[in-house]
Amino acid sequence: MEGAAPLWRQDAATLAREVAAGRLSPVAVTEAHLHQIAARDGDLHAFCTLDAEGALASARALERRIGAGGAAGPLAGVPVAVKDLIATRGLRTTFGSRLYAEHVPEADDIVVERLRAADAILLGKTNTSEFGYGGIGHNQLFPTTRNPWRLDRTSGGSSAGSAAAVASGMAALALGSDGGGSVRIPAALCGIVGLKPSMGRVPLWPGCRDAAQPGASGWESLEHIGPLGRSVADVALMLSVIAGPDDRDRWSLPEEAAPWRLEPLEDLRGLRIAYSPDLGFAAVEPGVRRLADAAAERLASLGAEVVLADPGCGDLGPLFRALVALETDLTGLRRLASPRRAEISPQLLALLDHPWAAEDFTDAVMARKTVANLMWRFMREHDLLLTPTVAVTAFATDLLGPANIAGRAVGPDDWTPFAALSNLTGQPAISLPAGFADGLPVGIQLIGRRLEDRHLLRVAASFEAAAGEARPWPPMAPPADLHAVAAA
Repeated sequence: MEGAAPLWRQDAATLAREVAAGRLSPVAVTEAHLHQIAARDGDLHAFCTLDAEGALASARALERRIGAGGAAGPLAGVPVAVKDLIATRGLRTTFGSRLYAEHVPEADDIVVERLRAADAILLGKTNTSEFGYGGIGHNQLFPTTRNPWRLDRTSGGSSAGSAAAVASGMAALALGSDGGGSVRIPAALCGIVGLKPSMGRVPLWPGCRDAAQPGASGWESLEHIGPLGRSVADVALMLSVIAGPDDRDRWSLPEEAAPWRLEPLEDLRGLRIAYSPDLGFAAVEPGVRRLADAAAERLASLGAEVVLADPGCGDLGPLFRALVALETDLTGLRRLASPRRAEISPQLLALLDHPWAAEDFTDAVMARKTVANLMWRFMREHDLLLTPTVAVTAFATDLLGPANIAGRAVGPDDWTPFAALSNLTGQPAISLPAGFADGLPVGIQLIGRRLEDRHLLRVAASFEAAAGEARPWPPMAPPADLHAVAAA
């Protein structure tokens, strides 16, 4: 690979191919990413638990095996970061909460088992909001993760650290979880690719399937695990490893026969794509809307029929919040949190303290059925739905959300109006980089028909290829006074 970019800038597919062929040392690849972590993470706070020793030990073992003529897995030597909501055997997993500050799982999550079996190199755990509650990376245990494009701006969440790690070259790939946009939101704000597969495509356990862990055990019908990477091909590569059934997850889907590593479609003729810049109700920053419009034009230039349309679901915020509460172990988490309220994030306390009624939950369940019926009817008329991923660019790290968007006063959650829809229906959705507004990344979202993950990825790869140029790396630009921001 003489004359190639530095190892930490290489795409995951190239790293895996070169390591498996014995042309590249997995130890050298791991060391390059650890050096990048040492240089960058003091500012970014993407990792909350780094396992440099374990990563190097795995890389050395893999190098010996390949040197002796042994087989290598599909992620051979690829440095991977794992969100701190996902269990890792023998490596601290806190769920972003002081309530689990010293928790060390005895077993890997299914996806981590599969990463290890595929010869990925696990670098460590990445920062998250507490138990994933909230669209940013705040918690009471670790410093807030910052955006590689502007250190005074949020990286989104709740897979905050995973997105920042990939965007800055500290990891080639990362795992995130997505109960209401938590893979796609930070992917958009950090300028990378984030995929939420169809519900059940990637099995999940223990996580929200294990009732023994109050707080971590919520979101069962909403939560998905998905990959974050710098390209659609890299995301598809990781999906090829982590997808497939497992009897520990009752939602898991049967195995797909065709491979996940896909080529872009030659053109998009015959596709009908609905485009909605605001889903009929949302406030959206002008710069975000401009780039979403441009994305619709790019898809049309590839041959797709792009029409202005939306499913008419309206604002899903109240419905979504009630479903999250319904699937939270309120009794267990209230008992666990009661003597330690000062250590709990304000957003989580608000959920625990709310006087929920049975009708709040049954109304939400009925409303979800209405949304699901609207969407299957809508998707029979359209192959895909295109929206912005997030209504804004990255805002200041000390905010839960902007107070105004496009001149309208908004609530703290109103900057993510596009995220929860596909969690409610279980459809696959992907966030793709669409350009920059005021120097900050903007993402667009494509939602596919349920179970049509492969088709979604091929269209996403076509959109990506049509850009015709490599995406830039973030400059790690500091704010005017980084020390003042860090102290805030």
